[in-house]
Amino acid sequence: MGIAGKLTPEQLHSFHSQGFLVIESFSSPDEIDAMRRRMDQLLDGFDCSTSASIFSTRNQQQLTDDFFYESAEKISFFFEEKAFGEDGNLKQAKQLSINKVGHALHELDPVFKTFSCSEKLSSLMLSLGYKRPVIIQSMYIFKQPGIGGEVVPHQDNSFLYTEPPTCTGLWLALEDATILNGCLWAIPGSHKNGLVRRFIRGDEGVYFDRPSPSYDDKDFVPIEVKAGSLVVLHGDLIHQSFENQSPKSRHAYSLHVVDTAGCKWAKENWIRRKVDPEPLYES
Repeated sequence: MGIAGKLTPEQLHSFHSQGFLVIESFSSPDEIDAMRRRMDQLLDGFDCSTSASIFSTRNQQQLTDDFFYESAEKISFFFEEKAFGEDGNLKQAKQLSINKVGHALHELDPVFKTFSCSEKLSSLMLSLGYKRPVIIQSMYIFKQPGIGGEVVPHQDNSFLYTEPPTCTGLWLALEDATILNGCLWAIPGSHKNGLVRRFIRGDEGVYFDRPSPSYDDKDFVPIEVKAGSLVVLHGDLIHQSFENQSPKSRHAYSLHVVDTAGCKWAKENWIRRKVDPEPLYES
């Protein structure tokens, strides 16, 4: 690959054609181990009695609260929908009940910041033509064994919209991701059809500006990857993941990057930062 992170012409062609790209061994075993150990520490220090916010891609409109909004500039913990029993208590240990941690790990935690602001990641964004990229959100996703919830078909540009659209998703597998434990699935080439709908933050909360189209399951292909692989996702690519019904977790670290040169962050987005994020670089 030459310079770490720099994409070859063949990789760029594949990305623009398919709407996604898998880069194997993007992250080293030491980097993966450092992030996983750091998340263990963060979870150990998390007092789950102080928060019980649930994350769901099916019902986020009902579940959105100030905790969710404020997480844009914090390290916040979100539970799986199926983590709680009828009595309102966790059915298992908190370590096996968390859906994700977000959305500012890349800014506030030194271990995650080291990877997020690495030279190889900047080289990747430069290859994709970004002039002044910022990481607008980061998430550590657990996809817990047995209860790891599905993520319904969506486009990242719906949630993180700029004018013109510039969002790219970076999904780093911290464990092997397979069909059994809930790997990503995507419709190759679907990014060429443009943005279908937007996720709007209004006075009454958040909502989509139009219903979701129906998709044919046979159009999706699985993106099974080994730990350390990075999946690069075009902001208009239709992608999803299913419930994890296996006994194995599927940890991943996800970043979303937008450009800030020659484009504008939409004021209707759910993320409304008090402080503008620092760019990875300016070119």
